[in-house]
Amino acid sequence: MNTPRIFADFHNADVHGRLRLNCIGTVEDLAHQNIELQDGKLLTLYSEDLEVEGVVEYSTEENLWVAAIDWDAIKEIGDLAIQAKY
Repeated sequence: MNTPRIFADFHNADVHGRLRLNCIGTVEDLAHQNIELQDGKLLTLYSEDLEVEGVVEYSTEENLWVAAIDWDAIKEIGDLAIQAKY
């Protein structure tokens, strides 16, 4: 099963290093794919040239959804997209 691919702002992390899932691109991707966030849901999070797997959690501190990621597992995808064209 493929995990949903959702936009995330990698500069919008909380004090625990989790990505906040509240930016407009994230909200639009979730709505477009009819995804309802819930604790433990796996997502593939991407930005312009980065991608990483994340696990959804609800932050009671900030009252919003976040995704716990492994910052060392972030992949650059810009080079892959260029290679795929050739």
